[in-house]
Amino acid sequence: MTWEPEIQELRRREAMAEELGGQEKVERQHFFGKLTIRERFEQIADKGTFHEIGKTAGVAEYDDDGNLVGFMPSNFLFGVAEIDGRPAVVSGDDFTVRGGSNEATIPGKRAKAEGIAHELALPHIRLVDGMGGGGSVKTIEMAGRTYIPELKGWEVIVNHLGVAPSVSLALGSVAGIGAARVVTSHYSVIVRNTAQMMIAGPALVKHAALGDVSKEELGHANLHTSNGAIDDAVDTEEEAFFRARQFLYYLPSNVWELPPVVESEDPSDRREERLISVVPRSPRGAYDMRSILHDVVDLDSFFEIGRNWGQSIITGLAHLDGHPVAVFAEDPRFYGGGWTADASRKLIRFADLASTFHLPLLHFEDCPGFVIGKDSEEEATIRFGSAALAAIGQSTVPFACVVIRKAFGVAGAANYKPGTHGFRYAWPSGDWGSLPIEGGIEVAYKAELAESDDPDGLLAEITARLNRVRSPHRAAEYFEVEEIIDPRDTRRLLCEWVRLAYRSLKPGPSAFTYRP
Repeated sequence: MTWEPEIQELRRREAMAEELGGQEKVERQHFFGKLTIRERFEQIADKGTFHEIGKTAGVAEYDDDGNLVGFMPSNFLFGVAEIDGRPAVVSGDDFTVRGGSNEATIPGKRAKAEGIAHELALPHIRLVDGMGGGGSVKTIEMAGRTYIPELKGWEVIVNHLGVAPSVSLALGSVAGIGAARVVTSHYSVIVRNTAQMMIAGPALVKHAALGDVSKEELGHANLHTSNGAIDDAVDTEEEAFFRARQFLYYLPSNVWELPPVVESEDPSDRREERLISVVPRSPRGAYDMRSILHDVVDLDSFFEIGRNWGQSIITGLAHLDGHPVAVFAEDPRFYGGGWTADASRKLIRFADLASTFHLPLLHFEDCPGFVIGKDSEEEATIRFGSAALAAIGQSTVPFACVVIRKAFGVAGAANYKPGTHGFRYAWPSGDWGSLPIEGGIEVAYKAELAESDDPDGLLAEITARLNRVRSPHRAAEYFEVEEIIDPRDTRRLLCEWVRLAYRSLKPGPSAFTYRP
């Protein structure tokens, strides 16, 4: 006697679970350009490493003799896998079964996935395709009652943000709690044209007398990557999986580890000749800040996050001599690099990410200050900008700054972290003050100009006089900036800094909890 019959029954049930919602529903998934959940697991995990948990959970049908005659698997699947050789939890919705909605979901599976990721301090990749656990109106009839909303287990999802990396990929029409699960993560990606994200769908919007709109109008990738709800958009699911793996590549598996240092084939003393002339002499001249970042960090290592929102500030992860760092820089092509409300919000979240996962924070500065004007006042730019400065000041990681050009006003003070002694370098193109000379002369010398018989000539004379003391070397004489450097030496100096910075890093939870 053996237990082989029971094992055969197990294999039969597993085979039924692998059929998902049936051939017709699988073909429909493919027709709309989407992979099935099992195909997604195969692509995102290292080959042969995915181990599913709760595979045979679902709704079974039995005949009068107790024989299994039908089976609808749960539409939430999860397991553990390796991602680039490191363990992680991978979970996802099966849209082929009830569109990923609550009627076919077993809540215990989702709670178990989140709980394992939290308790074992593992990264969690969520593949969201559907309502992600929310119910439909049909749930009322099936349950025989209505229910008051509760986010049971939500505290585990939130607490996990302070423990290990979480990545959410929007891979289909995502609404309600599914949308909340997408944004409650450290990094999120949406697939253009095959995925949308919204608080509620078109039918509910129309019922609320808010217009007759489509899913695309409510939840297109372009909308939610320009308002900051989702970090980045890609054209295919394969690209989404690739970006998820890239993001995790820079981070430790959890907060009790330091970021993984990799071997760099890029010489730390590499000098790029073009850096000596990349910044135009005209203070209004624009240039490509990203090209500077790419020239300074390890070759092909800059991984930008949130390119399409808060565009006056660039944020991303990179390597310096193989050491992961969090990099932000002003982009002079948008508002001259001035901080907007959105750019400040973006920076807050990025600084918190750096602190959570022990990534030294590096600023390439060309900041004319907060963006001014009526729109900026209406958007409460000063509040969000001050919060961004607080986030930098409260960050728990080493900080360094390279002043590329401008550092003006309150926002320009982000060239150092208050109360610390981080490294600060300035290029010879550095230009700083409480406000730019060009914008303040006519205010500061208003009376003299008004009394002059030749105001234009006097203005030119005053400008020339002030420009003689504008040189960054004058500030260096007073040790108000520590070093004026040759731009071509930037990489070498920052590689020296990052090696010292890593000696001071201490693993463990951050002093504050990460908020999405």
